[in-house]
Amino acid sequence: MQYISTRGGTLGQFSDVLLEGLAPNGGLAVPEHLPRLSTSELERLRPLSYPELATEIIGLFATDIPRDDLARLTAAAYGGGKFSADKIVPLSDLGDGMTLVGLSEGPTLAFKDMAMQFLGEALEYVLAKDDRVLNVLGATSGDTGSAAEHALRGRERVAVFMLSPQGRMSAFQRAQMYSLQDENVHNIAVEGVFDDCQNLVKRLNTDLDFKRAHSLGAVNSINFGRISAQIVYYVWAWLRATDSVDAAERSTFEVSFAVPSGNFGNILSGHYARSMGVPIRRLVLATNENNVLDEFFRTGHYRPRSSANTLATSSPSMDVSRASNLERFVFDLLGRDPERTAAAWHELEERDEIDLSAHLERFESEFGLVSGTSTHDDRLATIREVSAASGVTIDPHTADGAKVARAHVEDGIPMLVLETAKPQKFADLISEALGTTVQPDAETQSLLDAPQRVVEMPDDEHALRVYIEEHALQA
Repeated sequence: MQYISTRGGTLGQFSDVLLEGLAPNGGLAVPEHLPRLSTSELERLRPLSYPELATEIIGLFATDIPRDDLARLTAAAYGGGKFSADKIVPLSDLGDGMTLVGLSEGPTLAFKDMAMQFLGEALEYVLAKDDRVLNVLGATSGDTGSAAEHALRGRERVAVFMLSPQGRMSAFQRAQMYSLQDENVHNIAVEGVFDDCQNLVKRLNTDLDFKRAHSLGAVNSINFGRISAQIVYYVWAWLRATDSVDAAERSTFEVSFAVPSGNFGNILSGHYARSMGVPIRRLVLATNENNVLDEFFRTGHYRPRSSANTLATSSPSMDVSRASNLERFVFDLLGRDPERTAAAWHELEERDEIDLSAHLERFESEFGLVSGTSTHDDRLATIREVSAASGVTIDPHTADGAKVARAHVEDGIPMLVLETAKPQKFADLISEALGTTVQPDAETQSLLDAPQRVVEMPDDEHALRVYIEEHALQA
């Protein structure tokens, strides 16, 4: 399997793009072609455990990693008691025709663990094989940072430089990151919003001399290794949702997925799963008040907002106005044509907008993508309603997904809502929604009370360069 850039050029194999992040021309790595899963192949996967399924699905993309080695990596990522649920990704009824896909059973209680635990194992494997080091430069709006740091902490060949927006995450999210004392973990709180952090990462990644001199890589959702690992749970959820369906009907039995979306990486993995042949009827994209993606899928106009116009909301991990992974979808939308994709992003730089309204009808008819917006009041109401109907407490991001999902529930089509995080990460909002005080357990209180290790920094590219130069691992 070879990889190409969305803006043209060949990038190598899975191990190569695992370490590189952005392509040299600013594009994103995508497979030269998507593998297909036939009906018989999907049925062959049904009895597998989650680590075994991960080996099969990721193996379609990581063809340069020997299968026995890949099986060891997935066993290490998803075994050893790292995930609290026996099946790792349990499904539970939410009422109103919706089913929760439990993706937050990992060490940081967020869906990001599903991909990041694999990525940590895979990075260490590739770096050891090539006798290299990697300085991971990332940006987080909440859960990516903690999942990355917990997956990479203490590893000898990797250092993590994680940018986060000052004052824009929950106390629990900050504590999960900033309380880590490992020498290879560097938390940098930037004055600004997530998009400012993300822009700093992009600027340093497109400076090829600096990137190579300091062995910079990425673990946020521009890293295709994460995308491939996220495809696994779409396949798993479809298999589990159809376990009780008559065998003769399984091959065409469709489900829909509702996905809370900020940087478009999670739902992009669903788009790829659907394109590979998993019977997915609709992909329901849910945004919060920073609804740039909802506007795009309703109008065909992509208009990222400035930092000043990016709102601080009660679902902070989705406070994103410039979705990095949208370029991969636009690449498919434009017939996988790198010249047209590069031209679209040139238009974005020139006009702060991309007009793809000519393709508007294709979003749903061809790709199954629909969207909607959820507000603070919607989140509170949805948390209350889901709790009353099912006894399940969901976090505010998952509530955004459930709220938008309700408008797209169809008879006979299971609506699978992807969980974002455990509710205890957002205790204040849960208390507001349910009218009860959420008392942290001893483990949570200990985390919140732990000393924190973080460097505060202005939104300044030069200051970040100097910090990395002083602290980066050397090959």
